[in-house]
Amino acid sequence: MAGQNQFSEKFRRRLADANRNVRAIKPHHVRAALTSRNAAFALGAAVVVILIWIFNVGMGQDSQTAILRELGLAPPSAVVKDMETSSQPDAAAEERHRAALAEKPFRNPEFQESVEVDVSAKSVAITAGFSGQRIVVFGAVHKSLQASAEQGLYDVIVVLEGVNTPLISRRKSNVAGLWVNTQAVEFASVPSYYTISSTRPIAEISTPRVFNEHEIGFGHVHMEPEPGEASKMSEEELQKFRQAVVRLKAEEGLYQKNSTGVVFIGRSLFRTSIHLPANVPIGPVTARTYLFRDAELIAEKTTTVQLERQGIEAFLYSFAFDHPALYGLFAVILAVCSGLAASAIFNRGSS
Repeated sequence: MAGQNQFSEKFRRRLADANRNVRAIKPHHVRAALTSRNAAFALGAAVVVILIWIFNVGMGQDSQTAILRELGLAPPSAVVKDMETSSQPDAAAEERHRAALAEKPFRNPEFQESVEVDVSAKSVAITAGFSGQRIVVFGAVHKSLQASAEQGLYDVIVVLEGVNTPLISRRKSNVAGLWVNTQAVEFASVPSYYTISSTRPIAEISTPRVFNEHEIGFGHVHMEPEPGEASKMSEEELQKFRQAVVRLKAEEGLYQKNSTGVVFIGRSLFRTSIHLPANVPIGPVTARTYLFRDAELIAEKTTTVQLERQGIEAFLYSFAFDHPALYGLFAVILAVCSGLAASAIFNRGSS
């Protein structure tokens, strides 16, 4: 209690001192501040703000380790390993696929089942305090033939994919003791966000041919380089750059995998919980759901989750992109005023 009283008394004294300093400010104090090292400090702060604005530093590559562990998602190393293995032809899976096609049940030769899917949130508000959100993708198998969830007749894969954007992947090399960029590949279109959740590991569900056609799995996402880039290096080199993209995205929490995330509830209902990280890119997120039986894709459904800026976040974003010059000027003025105000209040200085 005595410590709390001392802290309160000290805080009141500091507040009173700051109030006296504000009241004692004279015009010559301001002129001195503008011509002293305080002005240089304020200018330096303004330069930092401008650099942050230009280079977009600190856009939230925050650690997702605790969240990944909580949701049962694979770590970045497992995501890259999945890309390496799933991109290779699987002869055993192809054989299982052919055997499954040859043993279709006579009572349902055309696979009459269909799938209905929805999401728990059609729209997600991105505000200044957005720290991520968990959404639920749920659905039902129409004309389901399995007696219970334990029968495991069906497999479901849910893919959430963000907007496709161009991306440049660079490789650093040690040149004369310095790490510098020596190679780069520009990809025409790469998903900004990609999460895959399934009833079991996808290698056990179907074949690489099906996954490649529908871009299911990290090793099957179409990351094609810009025209002319492919001729500069071999396919093995391009594959290394693709794996680097997946690894970096996974470390940022933007590429996720949960091999047992989809759970059947009864004979036809299923659900999965997917985490949207705090740094998820703004824009529509497409949720694609695939229903498999006997290694064959028999139904699919697509729905969309809209990520939209709201509140002060939306205002600042629109202001920055619609009026960049005014936004830059405002940032400089705000930084200078903040530096001068802090100097005048907490620095008594001589007249």
